Amino acid sequence: MAVSPEGAPCWADAMFNDVEEAKGFYGDVLGWTFGGASSEFGRYTEAYVDGKAVAAVVPPMPGQEGTSQWCLYFAARDAAATAARIRDNCGELLMEPMQVGDFGTMCLARDPGGVLFGLWQAGTHEGFGATAEPGAYCWAEVFTREPEKSDEFFPALFSYRSKRLEGERDFRVYDLGERSVLGRMRMTDDFPPEMPPYINVYFTVENCDEAVARATARGGVLRFGPVDTPFGRIAAISDPQGAHFSVIDITTLVGEVPQTTDVG
Repeated sequence: MAVSPEGAPCWADAMFNDVEEAKGFYGDVLGWTFGGASSEFGRYTEAYVDGKAVAAVVPPMPGQEGTSQWCLYFAARDAAATAARIRDNCGELLMEPMQVGDFGTMCLARDPGGVLFGLWQAGTHEGFGATAEPGAYCWAEVFTREPEKSDEFFPALFSYRSKRLEGERDFRVYDLGERSVLGRMRMTDDFPPEMPPYINVYFTVENCDEAVARATARGGVLRFGPVDTPFGRIAAISDPQGAHFSVIDITTLVGEVPQTTDVG
């Protein structure tokens, strides 16, 4: 597995007050199995599909208990240099670059509109062992009430090229070279005012409706869908501990892909 290019999504994890409940939920919904918890690294526990690492769960540090949230990490060649660019572009560093054994170096930050994300400079852990396979990461979108801030910040941080998706919604796609790597959606009044901005992570499933049924049976809440799109059949879910994510069946494609316009 090659190291991801700088700016490419490369890993995802989430803190859960009840890690065992989270393991049961995502094991049922996405088919994950789990490795042993590493006490050296805060009981960090990796999730696997067919033996390939796809995400991780971890209990909160004392005093950090609260609503769970998925965090998407972007690949960085030099985490310290990228952290400096975060500051230079009005982002907020929540955790300075920290070496995690020989696995790599991590950093946590927020964009100027409050969107949480991470950086990962790979060592022996290069990130996702699989993508776009059932149970694995597929796509992500920045959901924010201040899209102008995200549209300035992320392209400045990672040299993304931005394009607008034609249609009624305020939606942009960020390209890294010739590859689309991230979406950006304006949060409308459909979102509860108390919901903070976040990055919505999509995990691939074989059947969207069946995944939703498993999620709701385990106490998850269906937020949107299932609905057919030109990119797949999708649904948005909140897990029982409040972490938002989406599932997508990328084999069910309905409709024409919208036109895009380059904007930067």
